[in-house]
Amino acid sequence: MALLAVLLPLLMLGIVLALGRYEELLLPREKDEDRPEGAALGH
Repeated sequence: MALLAVLLPLLMLGIVLALGRYEELLLPREKDEDRPEGAALGH
């Protein structure tokens, strides 16, 4: 039971990270070509 308590959060973290990578591949961010990347920060 203690092993499950240790492995379950690690497994869930791995799933969340894998879904994040999959989302980045599935929906790539569109970059605005007219302005440089630093202009989006507004500093």
